[in-house]
Amino acid sequence: MTEPRPLPLRIFVVENHADTLHWLTMYLQDCGHTVGSARNLAEALEALPRANWDVLVSDIGLPDGSGWDLLQKVQLPYPIFGIAISGFGGHADATRSRAAGFRAHLVKPFKMEELNLCLDQAAQFLAESRSGEI
Repeated sequence: MTEPRPLPLRIFVVENHADTLHWLTMYLQDCGHTVGSARNLAEALEALPRANWDVLVSDIGLPDGSGWDLLQKVQLPYPIFGIAISGFGGHADATRSRAAGFRAHLVKPFKMEELNLCLDQAAQFLAESRSGEI
């Protein structure tokens, strides 16, 4: 028996590869989530603070910076669960993602089960943050 999926989340995706962005957006929407997106650091810094997003899924390698830069520069008045996605999967990359504030680091190509597990963790994180437990 599979466990129920988390309630729909508001997910912001930052990915410069058009096909990957399209595919990931379609998958997340098909799962019932609300999805916003940006193709680079500048677009993300402008769009992210405009809505109350639950989850940030960001590529590390962006044409005008990095996902690490994004989490360090963005000013959000609410908690967000960050998931880094990258073609680089070394221990140092995952460590740097966590140091920047990401709670997960997925290596491309990742399996949907891995992303779904992260989204389950995000739902738990958000439930705890909203109840004041973290």
